[in-house]
Amino acid sequence: MSKKILIINTGGTLSSVMKESGLKPGLSINDMQKELRIVSGDIDIEIEDFCSLDSANIFPEDWSALAKRISDVRNGYDGIVVIHGTDTLAYTSSMLSFMLRNINIPVVITGSQLSITNPVADAMENCRCAIHMAASKIPGVFVAFNRKVMLGCRVSKVRSLSFDAFDSINYPNIAEISSLGMRIDKEAVPERSGIFKPAIAYSDKVCMIKMFPGIHRDVLEFLAERGYKGLYIEAYGIGGMPFLKHDFIGTLETLIKGGMTVAVGTQCIYEGSKMDVYETGKRALEIGVLEAHDMTCEAALTKLMWILGMTSDSSEIRDYYAMNVAGEVRSNL
Repeated sequence: MSKKILIINTGGTLSSVMKESGLKPGLSINDMQKELRIVSGDIDIEIEDFCSLDSANIFPEDWSALAKRISDVRNGYDGIVVIHGTDTLAYTSSMLSFMLRNINIPVVITGSQLSITNPVADAMENCRCAIHMAASKIPGVFVAFNRKVMLGCRVSKVRSLSFDAFDSINYPNIAEISSLGMRIDKEAVPERSGIFKPAIAYSDKVCMIKMFPGIHRDVLEFLAERGYKGLYIEAYGIGGMPFLKHDFIGTLETLIKGGMTVAVGTQCIYEGSKMDVYETGKRALEIGVLEAHDMTCEAALTKLMWILGMTSDSSEIRDYYAMNVAGEVRSNL
């Protein structure tokens, strides 16, 4: 009996056409079905349009609606493929990893750097990889791109033009395609830790800022005044922030005492933070910031949004953030 896969289109470059205003999503899933049926082989596919957006126009409410749609239809399919623009794909795949934690089928997000209408595009190969990973019976949320499959909450877009646009950060690839076919590293797939129950709530009162020499603490005060509940900071090196001159850490302490949740990671793409080494990091830990360790910035931010959508209890927030929910952070911290 052939596998049954649902393909959900959200837009992005893969479905784009050239307009007077520039390249923009314009192809419906029906316009692409010929190509999709070619790469699906003997796998039975169904196709539907969810939206038709450049991924720069994808917002948290779209993540929630997409997670709900996947949850609602999951029992009718062996796997689901989501076609998505590349610019915010890593944010979507990270949030879906949390919202769809413990899902019992493969959910595979893919896209392309060139439209499927372009004869030299990467679109068909990416779809081929995504469809066959969705038929693998290996549950979880994944990203398929450039003949490799990556864990959804470990992906970052690291190249703007190359077909090899995404890397799996601080984590091995789940699968790779070569002349030997698709080889899946089952040891790299996180085990399900319980039953599936969709958790699609989120907080939109979360902000991310990047440290730079000269950043002033009044940025933090502004966020507190505007009612933000969570903040993720990309700090220097392994997690350093200033406490002399402009006392950034001192202002963070005031915000945390006022009820804001602050998480801190590193601007470095690889290897993660280690805030217990230098005084600048230790001071931040002492005032109660949460450490992102080896999470990607996309996972660190969306995880905070997701947690604050579920609870406002500070101890629960701290426990959830330290927990390895979907493979996004080292479990042996």
